[in-house]
Amino acid sequence: MVKNLQGKVALVTGATRGIGKGIAIGLGEAGATVYITGRSLNTSDNSISGTLLATQQAVIEAGGLCIPVQVDHSDDEQIRLLFERIKTEQNGQLDILVNNVFSGVKAIADAYGQPFWQQEPILWDTINNVGLRSHYIASIFAARLMSSRQQGLICTISSWGGLSYIFGAAYGVGKAACDRLAADMAIELKPDNITSVSLWPGIVGTEQMFKFAENMKIQDQQKPQNSAIQEHYNWETPLFTGRVIAALAQQQDTMNLTGKVQIVAELAQRYQIVDEEGKRPVSLRSMRFIVPSAIPAFKKYAWLIPDFKIPWFILQWTMLQSPKI
Repeated sequence: MVKNLQGKVALVTGATRGIGKGIAIGLGEAGATVYITGRSLNTSDNSISGTLLATQQAVIEAGGLCIPVQVDHSDDEQIRLLFERIKTEQNGQLDILVNNVFSGVKAIADAYGQPFWQQEPILWDTINNVGLRSHYIASIFAARLMSSRQQGLICTISSWGGLSYIFGAAYGVGKAACDRLAADMAIELKPDNITSVSLWPGIVGTEQMFKFAENMKIQDQQKPQNSAIQEHYNWETPLFTGRVIAALAQQQDTMNLTGKVQIVAELAQRYQIVDEEGKRPVSLRSMRFIVPSAIPAFKKYAWLIPDFKIPWFILQWTMLQSPKI
């Protein structure tokens, strides 16, 4: 990787595992100094392993500089102190913020297949507190640093769950709000030359997603519409999103993208980015993804299907007809 982000300072929230870890590695590959946050420093109390020190080592092995900071993003004061530390150590410089931290994965898996009214109200907070709300708080402090230097990029990791039903009401509303947060922040950040985008990865093969897919196989044996998840069709690695964000951060002018939802696979196509095995997964609104997902027998012929991207309003209608991909 060409180290085009040498001298840049980035912060990735929630980077002990999954997409956050992949993003940190991708930014490290490109030469950035990467701050990472999470609750587990060197031991994990989660059934899915992952720690800040493990991510730090992976970033170093990729050629980057990584600074782990133990932060509980449900505590606003810890978030404030994180940005004070960056301000002090980097002389006020912060070029990239990736709002990724999310604590609701286990709750979503536990509630899968059950309507919202059968869940306790705390499910909303579990999904949207360390997630939507903490993205807002982090963006406040990041914007204060970025505006002083009249430049910056804020990427908020979201999902096509903001467009149509996937994992329940609380999840969908939270992701739609992430998209709106990125859009409305963009309006207020534009005078200070700060770009704000919402990023939609595809189906990412994280540690949690592998476990979730296995659970779906057990629960949904008679539901072939879930085969895109169950059979790992067109899955992306966490590093794919990281490389795309690194490429986006290298662009001279990103203001033409500000305020918009950006699909990771489409940015990868634009910037000629490949996944770690040299592949380039297609966009979730590509016919090459939609047709085999809806008709599993077409998977082995997917390479023959045109990579035609359907308009957003048709995508929404299509997903409403088959809400569980």
